Amino acid sequence: MTRLDKTGEWQALQEHFQSVQPLHMRDLFSADPDRFRKMSIHWVGSKGNEILFDYSKNRITDATLPLLFDLARVQEVEKWRDLMFSGERINFTENRAVLHTALRNRSEDPVFEGGKDVMPGIHRVLERMSKIVSQVRNGIWKGYSGKRITDIVNIGIGGSDLGPVMVTEALKPYAGPLRMHFVSNIDGTQLAGVLNKVDPETVLFLIASKTFTTQETMTNAESARNWLIQHTITSNAVAKHFVAISTNTREVTEFGIDPANMLEFWDWVGGRYSLWSAIGLSIAFAVGMDNYEELLTGAWEIDTHFRSAPLEQNIPIIMALLGVWYNNFFGAETHALLPYDQSLHRFPAYFQQADMESNGKSVARDGSAISWASGPVIWGEPGTNGQHAFYQLIHQGTRMIPCDFIAPMETHHPLRGHHEILLANCFAQSEALMKGKTEAEARKELVNSGTAGDAVERLLPHKVFAGNRPSNSILLEMVTPRSLGSLIALYEHKIFVQGIVWNINSFDQWGVELGKQLAKVILPELHAEKINEGHDSSTLALIDFYREEKKKDRLEDRG
Repeated sequence: MTRLDKTGEWQALQEHFQSVQPLHMRDLFSADPDRFRKMSIHWVGSKGNEILFDYSKNRITDATLPLLFDLARVQEVEKWRDLMFSGERINFTENRAVLHTALRNRSEDPVFEGGKDVMPGIHRVLERMSKIVSQVRNGIWKGYSGKRITDIVNIGIGGSDLGPVMVTEALKPYAGPLRMHFVSNIDGTQLAGVLNKVDPETVLFLIASKTFTTQETMTNAESARNWLIQHTITSNAVAKHFVAISTNTREVTEFGIDPANMLEFWDWVGGRYSLWSAIGLSIAFAVGMDNYEELLTGAWEIDTHFRSAPLEQNIPIIMALLGVWYNNFFGAETHALLPYDQSLHRFPAYFQQADMESNGKSVARDGSAISWASGPVIWGEPGTNGQHAFYQLIHQGTRMIPCDFIAPMETHHPLRGHHEILLANCFAQSEALMKGKTEAEARKELVNSGTAGDAVERLLPHKVFAGNRPSNSILLEMVTPRSLGSLIALYEHKIFVQGIVWNINSFDQWGVELGKQLAKVILPELHAEKINEGHDSSTLALIDFYREEKKKDRLEDRG
């Protein structure tokens, strides 16, 4: 395959960029009253699950997307999409299929991996999840003292934490009687804070680790187990108060968890896509199994859209290609996710992992170094909080930051006037970023406010907004399990498409491993007599400083 930046399609986009770069969106809107209609998609799923995707406030002309579609075709996006859904091992560095989409397959169609239909196994796990959730939520599952479970503590990290946390926060209006807690950080402060809130007689711990060897997760799990044993007088307490979500039966059994209380998932489920698997058990505990399956259905509806809609009407493909446009031609380095709904306050953090762990790569699929930018830095906070924090930089800073505004039309908490103010701000911000404020408008505003003379000229440069800052608006009917599933799937597929365009493997994460390996070397050195001289001088000094400080503490304790 020709290198991406050497293709004719890439060259055509570079030439097109030269003609688009000086244009202002104000003028594009003025010249085309039909721009919104041509540059928006109203997708309708089922049960009121609708999404309006407005991409008209982007620095594009009628010629831009056709050129981007040409790039997607030469990079064989549609072929790779079909390979993913069909179970081919497109994660070639780990020799794995990428089949998180099979976990939410609501059709009767089989999905094959290695010649075997994976759907029976998926249905089996869903049935076991349903049984466990029913037993715990209905009080049938009892703790060691015979009391019903009241609190769930999910111990995981990465996708085993970020996804469940994000979804349970978003779906709090659907929450049942169980109190949910999440522990991910190896910093004991987090676990200690949770253990102070729960009762050993009525708590159930979920240990979410594919290998059951992840250092942070297993350290927290062992501390939770020790805490439970210290507070109980029965030998089988661990079996009654721990559930494992893992592929490692031997380690689970050695930990003390009954294998009957272990839920499996598969190596073709990447961690950052694992909320659709048994890792989603904490979500099901929080909102009930029916609502968890609604989440799966919403994602499946977008999967169907992604697989069947032509490029010109395919929301995740257009989202992805607009990101390529800004990342690779305008030189934008970041992308802001701005949900105007407090329930989605963890959405940017979740997709920070999903995007940056997937596309934070510098090597092409053939092993060569890439010479084009890959994944952007993803960040964001809910509106309107962000407006009083970092929007200043987006409006008047020197960097272009493409934004996604995400908002539901209806709220679960209709306090009088609140939601209208929220939506007014959401719509106003995208308009302000697009239009800006000209010097003439700023001057008129200052004069009308009573400012006169030299003060006008002094203040004028500070009151001008360049505008021409791009954004998408994504509107949902309401944040429900089904609409949330659809929203998540949109962004998953966007990330996938960008990875294919950039010719990288979006499904491994070797960059996560190096720091872990070195930490295992350093950990014993914090207390050993001798330090590995292979460290650099800075790391040696940091280790030595810690050791000396601990020596002082021990001497003070003796004194």
